[in-house]
Amino acid sequence: MSQRQLTFHIFRYKPETPKQDPSMQTYVLPEEPGMTLFIALNQIREEQDPSLQFDFVCRAGICGSCGMLINGKPTLACRTLTKSLPAEITLMPLPLYQLLGDLSVDTGSWFRDVSLRTEAWIHTEKRFDPAAEEERMSNDTALNIYEAERCIECGCCIGGCATANIKPDFIGAAGVNRVARFMLDPRDERDEQEYFDVVGSEDGIFGCIGLMACDDNCPIGIPLQGQLAYVRRKMAVAGWKR
Repeated sequence: MSQRQLTFHIFRYKPETPKQDPSMQTYVLPEEPGMTLFIALNQIREEQDPSLQFDFVCRAGICGSCGMLINGKPTLACRTLTKSLPAEITLMPLPLYQLLGDLSVDTGSWFRDVSLRTEAWIHTEKRFDPAAEEERMSNDTALNIYEAERCIECGCCIGGCATANIKPDFIGAAGVNRVARFMLDPRDERDEQEYFDVVGSEDGIFGCIGLMACDDNCPIGIPLQGQLAYVRRKMAVAGWKR
């Protein structure tokens, strides 16, 4: 079987040089066995264009740094095999987030802001005693919390969310998933009314229009549809009680 030639159409723009308009640049690369988009991008940068900007850290789908639009779908470059794609590949940065350059975006500022808005920490009046035995919880509860904690903050669910791309203040599935994690935690002492103040709005759970692109696009398979439904049910009851 002959080796494929891959043609990459890659978005190029550096905000620090605004006189240069955004454009698409084409690169051609021979496909190698087991090649991922991460490998291909590094090869392009090393052999053809050292100015190409994109993000990576772990190369194993753990850090979430290499999220981008791959032929229109938000996903991770390091987990995408080129053999799963056609020979012509278009790469764009994730929308919504601040563009740093080419395929690199600032997801960190967005997630930090959502952490503050959702008060993503355990609220308790108990004083921490380092000598005390660790507080216990059931295995089922721990597993449910773990399911929400698996989020790697890659931003793919937000990049594919219609509401988030129309309303910049919408916290999206990633924000709602974070709220769900603390709702499930028995150590958090907030009641449903306090959670309603955080997420019971059009910028929170009631802004979701149910297209479920977040669930489709999560590269690590967090059941975001279930998390959204769980929080919506809780907040609908809390809103009715007001």
